[in-house]
Amino acid sequence: MDQAEGAHRGEGGYGGYGGQTRTPASRKREFEHRNDIVEVGRRLYSKGFIAAADGNISVRMDPDRILTTPSGRNKGRLAPEDLVVTDMQGRKTYGRLEPSSELEMHLVMYHEWSDVGAVVHAHPPHASGFAVAGIPMDQPLLSEVVLTLGTVPLAEYGTPTTPELAEAVRPYARFDGILLANHGALTVGGDVYHAYDRMETLEHSAHIYVVARTMGSERPLSDEHVAKLKEIRERLQFHPPTPACLSCRVLEDRMQAISSRLAGPGPEGTYNLTREELIDLITDVVKSM
Repeated sequence: MDQAEGAHRGEGGYGGYGGQTRTPASRKREFEHRNDIVEVGRRLYSKGFIAAADGNISVRMDPDRILTTPSGRNKGRLAPEDLVVTDMQGRKTYGRLEPSSELEMHLVMYHEWSDVGAVVHAHPPHASGFAVAGIPMDQPLLSEVVLTLGTVPLAEYGTPTTPELAEAVRPYARFDGILLANHGALTVGGDVYHAYDRMETLEHSAHIYVVARTMGSERPLSDEHVAKLKEIRERLQFHPPTPACLSCRVLEDRMQAISSRLAGPGPEGTYNLTREELIDLITDVVKSM
């Protein structure tokens, strides 16, 4: 399996998973972006995904401007006025503080994909444990992860706050989640809540993987089972994060039966689900296996 194999996020951008409908990042006003980043910083801190001045968060407000957390501040105790605006080269446009010292890593993700609207970097303990151990999360072990996150590769070590870190993530810039060797994790999304949700999914799945390993073994989903989940994801607009662990066939008859109880499809035959509907759908699929 080639970790550096790219991901296709689809033409329609992000959406359909995360528990609620959210305004696309580019349609929000700056004060809304500021409030969103402050809230996500508080969530990261309260969840134990960051400590002290760890981590950084950014949002692409428009094609030419980035809003980012400042360097050297606790992200769980930020005020909206603490955030900094830069251009797409990371040069400060305005703000009383200095932008994140790791912003260059975020810029790599924005430059690679126009539909990335936000980037979250944190140090969640279990996912960071995989990064420290040098173990990528590249096996299809959980159905929800296959649907919403996909393969999580391990980027080589790059010294924090230096261009090395940006160059380390560049080969994996088309993945929705990346482990950073001996460092932490990075996730992207259509907006900052979507990127945060992916960080939660990454840490939750890493915790489950650790538990499975302590019990003696892991049982990856078969190619056939992953193929069924892949088809569901494509039908429901879970735009594929990575094809690296999804090389299998499709669910057809079961998908038709399940989708019959959902709201009618959109103009292109796609569906949008809440988190609760997604869980119900996965349960139906697992029962059919």
